Amino acid sequence: MTFVMGPALLFCPADRPERYQKASDRADAVILDLEDAVAPADKQRARGAILAQLGAGGEVPELDPSRTIVRINPAGTEEFEKDLHCLAHTPYKTVMLAKAESAEQLKQLEDFHVIALCETAAGVLNAPAIAAEPNVVALMWGAEDLLASLGGTSSRKDDGGYRAVALHARSSVLLAAGAFGKAAVDAVYVNIPDLEGLAVESADAVASGFSSKACIHPTQAAVVRGAYAPSEADVSAATELLQAAASAGSGVFQYNGRMIDGPILKHAEATIRRAGIHS
Repeated sequence: MTFVMGPALLFCPADRPERYQKASDRADAVILDLEDAVAPADKQRARGAILAQLGAGGEVPELDPSRTIVRINPAGTEEFEKDLHCLAHTPYKTVMLAKAESAEQLKQLEDFHVIALCETAAGVLNAPAIAAEPNVVALMWGAEDLLASLGGTSSRKDDGGYRAVALHARSSVLLAAGAFGKAAVDAVYVNIPDLEGLAVESADAVASGFSSKACIHPTQAAVVRGAYAPSEADVSAATELLQAAASAGSGVFQYNGRMIDGPILKHAEATIRRAGIHS
């Protein structure tokens, strides 16, 4: 299974149905959030809102199922069971499992494509086993819940950069996803007005290999999309390099004074893919 909803995934509180379509219009995919964005007393109303926006027969939803993710509550909770009962009456088959911590939890979601959100110490340490599950299409990491699970107070230092433990978790989840051929989703950037900082972090996500980045506000989606969209110059350079490789007909060759081998060609191919061109 390939996860192709990115690059900008926008969270939308499931108890705010008036925002569903707006979120869909601004991002590549919508994450209807039944977990942290909804107060405990409002969770049943949030599930009702998801059901209410379906067509009369339940087959024509307001949101495109191929571009919709539902974040469900952690496995083993009463809310998790209620979320699954709700989803059984919808066409939505991609879920994000909050606080995923073990491969066994994924077996309860065999009928879904799952983005496993590794946001606790156990989840990060078990990320490889989670990624190996066949119904997992992507891994995501979460900084603030992770630090809270460790008894910390903030994932970032005063300069805005991540603390070492958060960077370790980010890399661990990315590597686990890559090892099993799954996509990786970068964590949200919580400083909403700081679009410049978001742009820098999004560019790093692209360069590091994250397929997508999650957003918490509509203004962030355009910034993430911009980071993932290569410039015309980048596309042209990548195209010329791949053409030179085809002409060289050898594993290693020299191009514009540089030694070119397999990994560099893969970087060029990734640029072409992000531009929506199939090489």
